[in-house]
Amino acid sequence: MVSTTSSFLLLVLVSSSFFVIEAQIPAPVKGLSWKFYESSCPQLESIIRKRLQKQIKDDVGQAAGLLRLHFHDCFVQGCDGSVLLDGSAGGPSEQTAIPNLTLRKRSFKIIDDLRKRVHDACGKVVSCSDITAIAARDSVVLTGGPNYNVPLGRKDGLNFATEQATLDNLVAPFANTTVVLSRLATKGLDATDAVALSGAHTIGISHCTSFTDRLFPNQDPTMDQTFANNLKTSCPTANSNNTVDMDIRTPNLFDNKYYVDLMNRQGLFTSDQDLFTDTRTRGIVESFAKNQSLFFDKFVIGMIKMGQMNVLTGGNGEIRTKCDRRNKNKKFDIATVVEELEETFSAF
Repeated sequence: MVSTTSSFLLLVLVSSSFFVIEAQIPAPVKGLSWKFYESSCPQLESIIRKRLQKQIKDDVGQAAGLLRLHFHDCFVQGCDGSVLLDGSAGGPSEQTAIPNLTLRKRSFKIIDDLRKRVHDACGKVVSCSDITAIAARDSVVLTGGPNYNVPLGRKDGLNFATEQATLDNLVAPFANTTVVLSRLATKGLDATDAVALSGAHTIGISHCTSFTDRLFPNQDPTMDQTFANNLKTSCPTANSNNTVDMDIRTPNLFDNKYYVDLMNRQGLFTSDQDLFTDTRTRGIVESFAKNQSLFFDKFVIGMIKMGQMNVLTGGNGEIRTKCDRRNKNKKFDIATVVEELEETFSAF
C-alpha cells in the first residue's frame, strides 16, 4: 500500500513533469492564437479532419505529401501559403523550383478542396496557409503520430519566392549535418528541432534521383550493404525514375522507426544518415530511437516553432479565395464571375 506521503510526492512529480512539458510548448507569436477561429469558424478543424480521414484512408501517401507541402511552404519565405501559388500569380512560381518539382500534385488539390469546404461553411475567413498547417498536423495524427494544437491566424502571402531563395532555404537530400544545423539555426531551430523535424521522413516515398549519388558510381561507406543492394534493385541506374519508401520498417506509420533505420545505417538521404554519423546529433537520434514519446514531444515543439516562422498577420497579406492565385481587384471582372459560377456548379 502506498503511503499518503508517497502519494503526495508522486502527485508532485507527475504535476511537475506535466508543467515542464507544457512550458516547452512555444507560445503563439504576435497575431496568432490557439483559438483564432473560435467565433468565426468553430467547425474549422472538424471539417478538415473529417475530410482528410477519407482522403488518407483512400491514399495514405497523401499524408506525407501534405506534411511536406507545409515544410516547403514554411522554410521558404515563411508560412504564408506562397508555395500554393501557381504561375497565374505572375510566374515562375515556387512550384517550378527544382526542390518543389516532386511535391505531390494531388496535395495542392486537396488543400484547395479543404479551402472550399471551409469557406462554404464559414465564409472566406480562413487562410490557405492556416489550412495547410492544420492539414499537416492531421496528416501526422491520421498516420499514428501525436496530436497537437496549431496556432492560427496566418494570412496568405501576395508573392512567391524566387527559385534561388527556394534553393537557399530548403535542405537538400545530399546536405551533411553541418549544413542542416546551420540552415535551421538561421530560422531559430536548434539541433533537437533539426533531428525531430527530420523524423517526418518516417512516412512517404522518395525518388531514386534524390539518393542515387550514394549508390553510383561508388557506394557510400556509411550505408548498410544489404540495404544498398535492395536499393539498387529498385534504382538500377543513377537516373532511375522509380520511388522507394523513406522508412523501410513502417513506411505508412508515423513512429520512431526512422531513427532505428539510421542506427542500422539504413537512412535514405545523406541528410538523414549523417545525423547518426555526426557526433553532434548522434545522441539525439539514439534517444528518439529508444523513446517514441520523447520523439513525439520534440517533434510537436519543432512543428509549432516551424509553423510560426515569418508569418503574415493582421493587415498583412490576404485570405485567398482560391489557394493557387492571389485575389483579384474588387471591381467587376467577368472572368472572376465565371470562375465562381463554375466552382459553385461543380459542387453539385
